[in-house]
Amino acid sequence: MSTSVRSRDGQNGRRLVGGPAGSLIQIALPKGTPLEAEVAIRRLIELVGTLARRAAQLQEALDSRVVIEQAKGVLVERFDLCPDEAFNVLRRAARSHRMQLRELAAIVVESRETPPELAGEAGRRVGLRSAPAPRVVR
Repeated sequence: MSTSVRSRDGQNGRRLVGGPAGSLIQIALPKGTPLEAEVAIRRLIELVGTLARRAAQLQEALDSRVVIEQAKGVLVERFDLCPDEAFNVLRRAARSHRMQLRELAAIVVESRETPPELAGEAGRRVGLRSAPAPRVVR
């Protein structure tokens, strides 16, 4: 997409607005810019938008993975599981309660107590209690 604009010195020029990143990137081209340069700039603007979206997706995935790994560690400690078993318990509990895995993982990490969604799942799947029974001192 290009639109006609007038530069400060009064000469006509073209402004390129790049596809998906068009709202973020606008470049004013001087009058007489070769068509090949305009096409190359347009492709670069689209590439920058694509790369920005990809970087955001990767950052979100990394953030989710960090929380999930932390929750696995908590479950390994609480239920004496191996990491693979902890992940399976977390995944099954999230599915059975229609929650996102990272959402349930965040709840596990933030709380000192096992969430009810997960406590039942851990007990059924691995035959463990969610918390040790209190000791009676006599």
